[in-house]
Amino acid sequence: MKTILYTFVVFLVTVVGYAQQIHRELIYSPKMNTKIETIIITPQLESGHAYKTVYILHGYSGNPERTIQKDIPNLMELSQQFQTIYVIPNGRYNSWYVDSPIDKSSQYETFIGEELVQYIDSNYPTISSSQYRAICGWSMGGYGALHIGINHPNNFAFVGSSCGALDFNRFGNNYTYYQVNKVLGDFNKLPHTFFTSHNISKMQSSKQLYILDCGTEDTQMIEMNREFHQQLITNKVQHLYIESLGTHDANYWSQSMSNQLALFDKYWKL
Repeated sequence: MKTILYTFVVFLVTVVGYAQQIHRELIYSPKMNTKIETIIITPQLESGHAYKTVYILHGYSGNPERTIQKDIPNLMELSQQFQTIYVIPNGRYNSWYVDSPIDKSSQYETFIGEELVQYIDSNYPTISSSQYRAICGWSMGGYGALHIGINHPNNFAFVGSSCGALDFNRFGNNYTYYQVNKVLGDFNKLPHTFFTSHNISKMQSSKQLYILDCGTEDTQMIEMNREFHQQLITNKVQHLYIESLGTHDANYWSQSMSNQLALFDKYWKL
């Protein structure tokens, strides 16, 4: 009986300690005048210790809960292993992580690139320096990570994209299918600032580290990622580009995102 009771107590303590690593918050955005669902995953916090942070952006139609349950289900283990805080904001079904010129309720570049960083640094024990802060994501989130990261170099020293939807020129009918028009308007009137390739000049002068990857069977994204990689080479932008077997699904980005988080940790230790 004592053995059974002891086992139960140990199990209970373990579950409680594990659950305390997940913080679900509604974080206020002044620019949008609304609260945004955000999940923050922390390692077991130690008094007097400050932690690195990575902002993780989900793909089209995703959300933070799906991220931790299906897309990157080992985030809690990685947070503890790498002693890093992971921040997963809800980018809505189709925000594309931009400050929409046509929808004032969708201003996600400012929220994530400025407001959320300020909130996390004010309320969690972070190292409040861009050198210990990264942003990454997959698919729509890959586009968002590059768009936000490149335009906010003072807040993010590391930027990662996995199977990113990087080139609206290649979308065709998918521009409306994936509801990009809902936040950016008519493709024919789309400002150049929303094209990823337009930001290459900013990348040339930046001291950021860029990591990009894509699955070789990802028929939606592989060619646009290969072309962007070549553009970066032509323009002498230092970056790491990886192709590996895989298609556009959770199996691929779960592994690739885990790899990118490990690479961030490696670079931080150099």
